[in-house]
Amino acid sequence: MTGRIHSIESFGTVDGPGVRMVVFFQGCPMRCQYCHNPDTWELAGGSLMTVEEILKQYESSRHFYRGGGITATGGEPLMQLDFLTQLFEAARKKDIHTCLDTSGITFNRSNEEYLKKIDRLLASTSLVMLDIKQINDIRHKPLTGHSNAAILDFARYLDEKEVPVWIRHVVVPGITDEAADLYHLGRFIGQLKNVKALDVLPYHDMGKVKYESMGMDYPLKGVPPLSKEDALSAKKIILTGIRDSRSGAPDPYCS
Repeated sequence: MTGRIHSIESFGTVDGPGVRMVVFFQGCPMRCQYCHNPDTWELAGGSLMTVEEILKQYESSRHFYRGGGITATGGEPLMQLDFLTQLFEAARKKDIHTCLDTSGITFNRSNEEYLKKIDRLLASTSLVMLDIKQINDIRHKPLTGHSNAAILDFARYLDEKEVPVWIRHVVVPGITDEAADLYHLGRFIGQLKNVKALDVLPYHDMGKVKYESMGMDYPLKGVPPLSKEDALSAKKIILTGIRDSRSGAPDPYCS
């Protein structure tokens, strides 16, 4: 089996624990307005690679990856579920830590065959980094082109399966920085028992250059990057929501 791979980053340091080989999968159904990899959207792009080719590249620098492993990102790796599963199963046989960076947008609990495939994947997944773009579904749809229902259900499913999760959330001025939304994201996370970390990332506009090179309009033209201080303030609101959820405190945003 071959997979369509956009690119491979040899020494990633922000894509899971330790230093990691980051495999960018081709294909994504989401159209996030702040996406900095629009060249990964089309499934037909990228280069065909085998599991053996990817792991050979990993093994050639294995001594650099102590405490790290392989992260599958994209694009959306779950678009190539069968190939991803083969990669992770082969990696785990070599005692390589596997991390899935995903939005979970393809999750479908009602499809039994799909669930069997997901369960097989999760059996060889050491960690899931789950991107929750916007907890408010009304705002999530124009931001990504999709409802967040499948994403939140995937989060619940990972909790049921006791799969370790890191939550990622990008704070975009005027789009995902409303205090009520941040707080409600925290209350949702507070319901989950498997969350090991929370990354709150400030929006940046470094992807503009790629859009221009591809002849595409940048959707967030004019939206300023978020400061690290504002990202920290947003994280504090999310953490408050987590604490309130777990303590049973009332929701101050519900009248």
